[in-house]
Amino acid sequence: MCGIVGYIGGQNAAPILIEGLTRLEYRGYDSAGISVLGGKGAQVHRIVGRVRNLTAALPKRLAGKVGIGHTRWATHGPATEANAHPHVSEDGRISVVHNGIIDNADALREQLGQAGVTLTSETDTEVLAHLIARSGAKTLEDAVVEAVSRVTGTYAIAVTDTEHPDRVVVARNGSPLIIGVGDREMFVASDLSALVRHTSQVVHLDDGEFASVSATGYRTFTVDESDTGKAATEIDIQADDLDLGGHRHYMYKEIQEQPECLERMIRGRLDDRFGVSRLDGLNLTARDLRGFARVKILGCGSAYYAGQIGATMIEDLARVPADAEAASEFRYRNPIIEADTLYIAVSQSGETADTAFAVEEVKRKGGRVVGLVNVVGSTIARACDGGLYLHAGPEIAVASTKALTNMAVGFAMIALALGRVRDLSNADGQRIVAALRALPAQVASIVEAESQIAEHAKICADARSLFFIGRVRGFPVAREGAQKFKEISYRHAEAYQTSELKHGPLALIDEELPTVAIVPSDDLADRNLAAMQQIKARKGQVLAITHDDVDFGDLDVPRFVVPRSEPELDPILLTIPLQLLAYHAALILGHDIDKPRNLAKSVTVE
Repeated sequence: MCGIVGYIGGQNAAPILIEGLTRLEYRGYDSAGISVLGGKGAQVHRIVGRVRNLTAALPKRLAGKVGIGHTRWATHGPATEANAHPHVSEDGRISVVHNGIIDNADALREQLGQAGVTLTSETDTEVLAHLIARSGAKTLEDAVVEAVSRVTGTYAIAVTDTEHPDRVVVARNGSPLIIGVGDREMFVASDLSALVRHTSQVVHLDDGEFASVSATGYRTFTVDESDTGKAATEIDIQADDLDLGGHRHYMYKEIQEQPECLERMIRGRLDDRFGVSRLDGLNLTARDLRGFARVKILGCGSAYYAGQIGATMIEDLARVPADAEAASEFRYRNPIIEADTLYIAVSQSGETADTAFAVEEVKRKGGRVVGLVNVVGSTIARACDGGLYLHAGPEIAVASTKALTNMAVGFAMIALALGRVRDLSNADGQRIVAALRALPAQVASIVEAESQIAEHAKICADARSLFFIGRVRGFPVAREGAQKFKEISYRHAEAYQTSELKHGPLALIDEELPTVAIVPSDDLADRNLAAMQQIKARKGQVLAITHDDVDFGDLDVPRFVVPRSEPELDPILLTIPLQLLAYHAALILGHDIDKPRNLAKSVTVE
């Protein structure tokens, strides 16, 4: 993986490819390249490093109106020019870019080697270029179909052929691919962000679908050449949404945007009179909601931790058993899928491969699954039986902030909907609705106080390792805080339930290992304070994220005070300062905050 872009039309392809690759940089990558078809055949340029390095290395006059480009995040072989995409057949005729993983690549490489092909890279992708070039098919479309029929695994590919310079052929299986429809020009991309400056009309390919794209149109079809007649749809992303807007980093911009994102998330979805949420997109009636005996939430990384926050909300408000599970492990344990369980898949991009495969597993076994995603038309959104869009707007930084916050609010509204068809009273429903409406202003007040958290970040940035601790509602907050900190500061950070410190981790406490403690004003506040006393007694440093009415007595520790919400919603606000803590620590350390090393924004491979 990581990013694909393609163009065919009346303009020079190279500038459009470079712009598209630049738009895809946020997904994470280690090398980049393009292949442009012109009078001299396929002109291929690849380089290790950033797109700007590729731009600088291109010849000043690179003519050609058809081309494909790629940013690579290494899966097979290290980041080298030989391993960068596009990959080209021995005769130079076929160029291929690919996201995904070909599981039988080793066997195919061996077969090609025995047939006399000299392989020049360590990648799985290179086999596709050779298979397509060695096909006896008369058309490029047939050659691509024949080649992919020999591979197992996941792929999104775009292919050009010097003998058929009037088309780009694409195929998808398990990795996202989109066609952009222009005026006598067409585009191909793995992500909407590469297309928004050129078109608002897109075609989302489904798994097992192919397309032949020319300057004047496209044809979608299946492996047996049956036309699928896929129609274009309108997208609502604006190009300005993808700009920094004067901010130094996208992560900082997205933290600042959270109040308005929350406003969009709750707009039109709350009923003050009846204390309930209106979530028509779930496609679930009141009777359906009442029929669920339990809830299972599936997500990865920060989405998984948001799911843990959501599971607690659902149990608190609806009194329905709920839990969150890492989607990456779900299908491999042969899960029992129950008809009376509501499955919720959560993903910022809607393209997270592990979560998409978990959705497939639920649906294959007859389960009911709804999605909580940010991207309209994404794989998970289309695969689910219903869903709730996050309306957070494009999130560019790898470390999720505004999407995570809207995920948690989405779970709060689902919990409210489930609760109000059961035993949650109208008064309690109105209490939660009022608290949800108050969140944007409360988040704004936390962001405005960032200078305080920036001071605390200095201590954390100096540490080689940190603990994040919390209890019950506070534990998933601690897990998300540790995740955010390690993602962008590259410091080791580990989350523990506060109650578990004395069962082993306390042995690591000393003056060089700070602890960030989540201490809401609840019935566990005294126990949290006692644990902090134990840390202090062992010369450990502590930063408390807390509420103003928690009585710390003679416990002298630095604190960052968060506004109080209703207890069920407090975790939403408690996560915000942890975003700022991680950001300012990474800023002090001078790291590439938006593109942390080794990570990708949309994880579209297992």
